[in-house]
Amino acid sequence: MAELSKKELTALINLLDDPDDNIFGTVKSKLLDMGEKVIPVLESAWETSFNPLLQTRIENIIHRIQFERVIDVLKAWKKKRSHDLWEGAMLIARYQYPDLNEEKLLKQLQIIRQDVWLELNENLTALEKVKVINHILFDVHRFGGNTENYHAPENSFLNKVIENKKGNPLTLSIIYLLIANQLSLPISGINLPEHFVLAYTDEYAAPEIQGEERLLFYINPFSKGAVFSKKEIDMFLKQLNIAPEKSYYTPCTNVHIVQRLVRNLISAYTRSGNSEKVEELEEVLKILE
Repeated sequence: MAELSKKELTALINLLDDPDDNIFGTVKSKLLDMGEKVIPVLESAWETSFNPLLQTRIENIIHRIQFERVIDVLKAWKKKRSHDLWEGAMLIARYQYPDLNEEKLLKQLQIIRQDVWLELNENLTALEKVKVINHILFDVHRFGGNTENYHAPENSFLNKVIENKKGNPLTLSIIYLLIANQLSLPISGINLPEHFVLAYTDEYAAPEIQGEERLLFYINPFSKGAVFSKKEIDMFLKQLNIAPEKSYYTPCTNVHIVQRLVRNLISAYTRSGNSEKVEELEEVLKILE
């Protein structure tokens, strides 16, 4: 298709409120095919329009273009050998907040990491290192669980959690994990049903010791980094009437973490009755699976 001039493009956009569904469908399809480069013109048309129908249709097209972009980048992320956790979590955040300031968010994380680093030294035990992270993250920077609005979608968008300092077990664990990994601390995610937690691996364990036997203890970021043992997981699963599985005790992958992030959002939007968001996020989940 030949490149349209701005004037031609504006004329095309103005046809979006045409009562003929066939014309609307054709125009919408052409605009979607143009991709991200058409967004500034669409935004300009939205700002200068007083037509609610046109504005709504422009909003939907912009969202769909941005959604397709998230899908494409997420497919590329999934194909990589190293699934960077920050990148994966940011891709999910961009689903709802396409214009988020990633650089600003990274700077906020770097401040926390620096504060933790200043308190760490080689003579500290694993438990003491975790206490340092807990103190900096939860006491100094005041992060915590959003107990008042636990099921809100915002709790699963990492950018909002970093800004508001309130999140759910998974997003607080992701922040904890990102800081720990930047400081080369052997902390991993544990995909426990109903409640995501972390674990600290014994770096000095003999090679033949594998699985949960390598783990020194578990960490619950939603409870300000409370440390607990395998017995507590046993009791937790028993309370939920869930049969124990190896995956509930051992480290999971970053892909599993991002999958869970999407599942949390599906659950949140299902609760709020937003079927369109649920449908899109189920599409996202298929890619990750």
